[in-house]
Amino acid sequence: MKESKVYIALLHNSMYNKRMEVITTSVTNLDLHDISRAACTFAVEKFFVVHPSPNQQELINDILDYWRTGYGGIYNPDRKEAFNILSLTSNLQEVKKQIEEQCGEAPITIATDARIYPNTVSYRALKSRIKGETRPYLILFGTGWGMEKSCMEACDLILEPIQPLAEYNHLSVRSAVSIILDRLLGDDWYE
Repeated sequence: MKESKVYIALLHNSMYNKRMEVITTSVTNLDLHDISRAACTFAVEKFFVVHPSPNQQELINDILDYWRTGYGGIYNPDRKEAFNILSLTSNLQEVKKQIEEQCGEAPITIATDARIYPNTVSYRALKSRIKGETRPYLILFGTGWGMEKSCMEACDLILEPIQPLAEYNHLSVRSAVSIILDRLLGDDWYE
C-alpha cells in the first residue's frame, strides 16, 4: 500500500473562465458531494475546499452542517462519513500549513490541468513516487477552465492530462478527481 499521505484541494480562486480571464468561481454542491466520496473511497487524508469568499464559505458550511450534524447525516450516514474528510480553507497557504503541521514537512504540490505543460509527470511515475516515499503529496484541482498559469508554475509537479490528445477535453472536476485518484491510488490492475 501507499507510504505517502495524499491530500487533495479544490481551488476556486485564480481560475480561468472560458475567455481566459482570471476569476473566482462559485461552489458547486455536486463537487462537494462527489469529491468527498471519491476522496474517502481512495483513503485520501483530507479534501480541502479552498474559497476566499465569506458568502461562499457560509454556503459550504451550511451544506456541511446539514450532512454532518443535521438530518442529512441521520438519513444518509455514508454521506456524513464522506463529508468528514472535507475541510474548508480561505487560501492555499492555509492548506499547506495544515499539512506541514500534521506531517512535519511541506507537501509536494501537484497541479492538474487538461492542458500540456513542459514539466509534466506521468501517472505511472507519480504513482511510483507516492508508493515509494513517505513525503506528503497535495494534488490541486482547479475549477472553471483551470488554474491560472502562475499557480501551475508554482507547483512542484504538473500531472499529465487525462486524455491529452482528445479532441474534446473538458471533464467536470469531479469526474477528473475520480479518474486521477483511481490512477494514482487505485489497484494496479493494468500492470
